[in-house]
Amino acid sequence: MRELVIVSGKGGTGKTSLTAAFASLAKENVLCDADVDAADLHLLLQPEIRRRTDFMGGSKAVIDLKRCTSCGLCRDLCRFEAIDAEYKVDGIACEGCGVCVDLCPAQAIDFPIQKCGEWFISETRLGPMVHARLGIGEENSGKLVSCIRQEARKLVEEQGLELIITDGPPGIGCPVIASIGGATALVLVVEPTVSGLHDMIRVIDLAGHFKAPCLLCVNKFDLNIEMTEQLEEVARQRKMRAVGRIPFDPMFTKAMIVGKNVLEYKKDSQIARAVQEAWDGIINSPAMNSYGIRSM
Repeated sequence: MRELVIVSGKGGTGKTSLTAAFASLAKENVLCDADVDAADLHLLLQPEIRRRTDFMGGSKAVIDLKRCTSCGLCRDLCRFEAIDAEYKVDGIACEGCGVCVDLCPAQAIDFPIQKCGEWFISETRLGPMVHARLGIGEENSGKLVSCIRQEARKLVEEQGLELIITDGPPGIGCPVIASIGGATALVLVVEPTVSGLHDMIRVIDLAGHFKAPCLLCVNKFDLNIEMTEQLEEVARQRKMRAVGRIPFDPMFTKAMIVGKNVLEYKKDSQIARAVQEAWDGIINSPAMNSYGIRSM
């Protein structure tokens, strides 16, 4: 069992589109959408949900008015102004810090765990999929990412499959950290811009801390050839392999509009061949090839 995580330094680089396209080329795989704050892989794969589970994480303060003495200490302590004059807690404003709970002299504030979202096990035309939906403004996205990655691993073991393809979250924050620990390899999807270079270096540094091998895929490479070459030079300096160059093509958008990836939309196109070459570069890389990951 191996896990390939598709990541990027920011959103909108084409990460999810490439994940769906790679899933068309892989064999015996489970898909995992770890971008729980803004999940969108399901828009391309139209999953049929087989199992739905509540995700419980984090707590909110609840004041028991029968025990409350209206001393006002909780209102003074709350830096988020989440407690009104009638000693009712605004569930949106409450950050769940627990200060009011610990310091209430009447012990009138409860701190129940809350439902923060849901996670799902589904069937798609490209294989089983584990995905989730975090509630609006909810925290613990890193915990939810860890949860669905564990479920994806269980699914691989139960079904005797070989590979997890994970659509990771963008950036370098807590959800990204939760998505890359223990991964077999990361594919960095980068656009040829100055900010793309900066973001790529930050992700590389983060991956280095977790000893996760990185592979570079430059999307829309033909918009700035000079910057593409600079990205690949930095990758060489960081001992990363450049596995593919994907040209800019409106076909990506056209495919998304009809709920398909580019290989399903037009298999014999130039963009489909570029994606195939990138996938071949991934499965033939030292990080993945020695484990015998197969493609169709």
